[in-house]
Formats: sequence, structure tokens, C-alpha cells
Amino acid sequence: MADDTAHRVLTEDVEDLKAMLRAVQAELRDLRESGSGAASSAGNRDDVTPDGAEAELEEGAEWQYPPFLFLLEGEQLDAELRLLTEWVEGVLVPSCLGEVSADARWCHRWTEHWDAVGVLHAMWLAWQELTDPATCGYTGPSVWYRDHYRPHIAALRGPGGPFAGCTKGEHRTGHRLPGRVPSVWYMDDRTDGEGSAV
Repeated sequence: MADDTAHRVLTEDVEDLKAMLRAVQAELRDLRESGSGAASSAGNRDDVTPDGAEAELEEGAEWQYPPFLFLLEGEQLDAELRLLTEWVEGVLVPSCLGEVSADARWCHRWTEHWDAVGVLHAMWLAWQELTDPATCGYTGPSVWYRDHYRPHIAALRGPGGPFAGCTKGEHRTGHRLPGRVPSVWYMDDRTDGEGSAV
């Protein structure tokens, strides 16, 4: 008898949830069709972008990839590099990086190490998302340190990382870019057209 009652209650709960979901879907559909940014009967919601435009939730909208650096070109790439540089030089370097040593290298010309730039950009994208309490609560920074900062910085600054050839002496800073693996995606005057050095 208890099992029948529990099953009936669970079935009623599931039906109630389905009805609530249908009501929310209908409300979203009405909002989309009306194009109104006004408050709905459910009350004011924070479905607006920072510039005040209504967030678009259209069906069939094309998926937008994150603005990963290696997918950008022209002015968009330049703007993203400027913002990345501001973050690395203004936030990461002064607050997160310790003293440079043989085991923890850093290159002051890090922007010339494209593999490092890609990793730093990925870290910055994660930092933007995980330091916003609206998207991930107050545990986001901890997750960022654990899942992004520590492993990536260890790889960047370690003996096998992109800064391995860069040294810091008392009176000079040495800088050496690692060699590039031949690729059909880039060719320059130092290759024979097949990626081999001339």
C-alpha cells in the first residue's frame, strides 16, 4: 500500500513539473514573439546583456564559439591581444606569479611565444567565467586556481615549457623562442615549400 501511495505522489510530482515546464516554455515563446524586454508575469529577470539589449534565445540560432585567440583575425585579434595583455600584465603577473627561477621560468617577452599566448588566453577565458559570481557562485576562483591556473602555469614555467630557453641573469635577460614544427599551415622564406629548413 505504501508503495502505491509513493508511486502516485511521484507521478503527480512529475506531472506538476511537466506542467510548469510547459508554462515556462510558453512564456519564453511569447516573449520571443513579442520582442518585448518588459517584465513578464513571472517578474523582472536578468535576461539582458550588459549593454541593455535583450538576450536572444531564438531557436535555431547559430552556436557561437568562445573567442579563442587562434580563431580570430585582423582587428578582432588585435583587440583580443590587447585585452589579454592587460590581464596578464595587470592581474596575472603581479598577483599570481612568484619569483623567476630555473624551475619556474617566465619570459618578459611572453607575447612572442605563441603556444604560451594560447594557454594564457585559455586561462583568461576561464578566469572571466569563473570569477563572475552570477555564473558560478563564490567558489569559481577556487575552481579556476585548481583546474586552470596551477596545471597551466606549471606547464608554462616548467623545464619543458615554452619559456625553457629564456633565462634571467643578474644583469641580462636571455630570450630564445623554441623551434617550430614544420606545418603546411605556415611557410616562410626559410623553408623549401615542404616545411623543411633550407
